[in-house]
Amino acid sequence: MPKSFIAKFEEKILMLLKPDFMDSQDKINDLLKERLNADEKSPKSIFKSIDYKGTPVFTFGDRNDEKVILFVHGWAFINEINYQHHLFCLAISRKLGAYVIAPVYPLAPKHSCDETFELISDLYGALISKMENGKTISLMGDSAGGGFVLSFCEHLKRMGLPQPNNIVVFSPWVDITLSNPPYDNDSDPILGEIGLREIGKAWAGDLDTHDYRVSPLFGDNSDLPRTLIFSGDNEIFYKDILKYYEKLKEDGVDARLIVGSGMFHIYPLFPSPEAWNAFKEIEKEFE
Repeated sequence: MPKSFIAKFEEKILMLLKPDFMDSQDKINDLLKERLNADEKSPKSIFKSIDYKGTPVFTFGDRNDEKVILFVHGWAFINEINYQHHLFCLAISRKLGAYVIAPVYPLAPKHSCDETFELISDLYGALISKMENGKTISLMGDSAGGGFVLSFCEHLKRMGLPQPNNIVVFSPWVDITLSNPPYDNDSDPILGEIGLREIGKAWAGDLDTHDYRVSPLFGDNSDLPRTLIFSGDNEIFYKDILKYYEKLKEDGVDARLIVGSGMFHIYPLFPSPEAWNAFKEIEKEFE
């Protein structure tokens, strides 16, 4: 099916707004240096948040809902959760009748993945401890957050902790090494190889960039829960996502990959007919 007019318009706008640091070595170096020296501030929002051990956690829906979704936001591990994420979490909460929890987590380059693993592990453990009969817990994330969710579930397996009921991720960043070139930087209206490589190193910190905690593509993905992945075939991560999906299938994971024809990075988070179709697939996953 041809790409909708709305999606074409959104893609053109995104291309005009594409961050210049994604395609410039000097600019990504300057940005990371600036962020390293900047004061940290909690994101402000009109949406409700609670304090969890000093960390703001945005909540959407009724905490008594049977479905609980822990959402880990994207934006390359360097930017805070934004209104696009908030509105998406609100929509997911209403569509699925779910209680959605979206934590603010430590960002690169001031912080690396270790601190976020500690935070999300603690929060997930608290959620699991309060699960009653009939309740389910799911993990969801977009882009960098999607990659984190996939790594986190392998971490749970290695720690001998319960897996979520299912995983839903949108354009997950599964290989921060970007080891499958060439990457088409010109077609992706949001991301670029140069910026991603430097951000990935900052996020890994002292870890090898092939470590499963930052690049789930290189992990042992057997025994992961049912997984639904969305990707556009016109985004920089598409080849890596396809490779990851094939590996999931080889490892016996019950996985589905929904590919948006001609679509861009995290397209289900932008209002369009293609996103509405994605929501229908998400609803099927939670039936």
